[in-house]
Amino acid sequence: MSALPGKLEQALSLAVATLAAGVMPTPMERDAERDAALHKLAAVAGECGWSMRTLRSVAGPDADLLFPAGVVEMVEAWSDLCDRTMLEAMQDTFEPRLSQRVRQAILLRLPPDEQRRLAAQRGMSVFMSIRGQKAFRRSWVRTVNAIWQAAQDDSTGLTYVSKRLTLGGLYASVFLYWLSRGSDSAGFEAFVDRRLADVLRIGRLKARFGVATAKPETVAG
Repeated sequence: MSALPGKLEQALSLAVATLAAGVMPTPMERDAERDAALHKLAAVAGECGWSMRTLRSVAGPDADLLFPAGVVEMVEAWSDLCDRTMLEAMQDTFEPRLSQRVRQAILLRLPPDEQRRLAAQRGMSVFMSIRGQKAFRRSWVRTVNAIWQAAQDDSTGLTYVSKRLTLGGLYASVFLYWLSRGSDSAGFEAFVDRRLADVLRIGRLKARFGVATAKPETVAG
């Protein structure tokens, strides 16, 4: 992680900017065999890294055929799998407040799991490579959109875009916190709560001074 934080912050800024286009990347290829291989690889990726050699060692000698585009595709597919796991966990939520549904989705997407966090750190090294940066931006947009889907938000038009821009900035900050200190569950949850409160406060200030924006409760109501 030595030179990663600066590069990651810059990449996050670019990823948030791509949300303004309001266009979703094409879905990843998904099947049970790929998912099973990714689960096995992610369990050791924090220690061994994301590589075809490690994939073959844990998922079989032909497992590399599941990811013909290489290691970047593996990490992007793993991010997509984490999104889907979060969406499945949120299906039965009955929380009436949108802000709390967003909170639940973020905490599920970034759990206090040291194995998961270390795998994400090693995965970010792949994403920050020259070949991985476009994949990182695609993954980032998918995740932000998946959080809104999990929160059961159905906005359209400019509100759709503005909500995702707001969440993109919020998620960037909480992701950086989780990546470095995510094993502290209580501290991370408190940080998420502070960021959600900041969004609500800024939204109210903008509304008071007549600045065009989505309603404050769209994220933190």
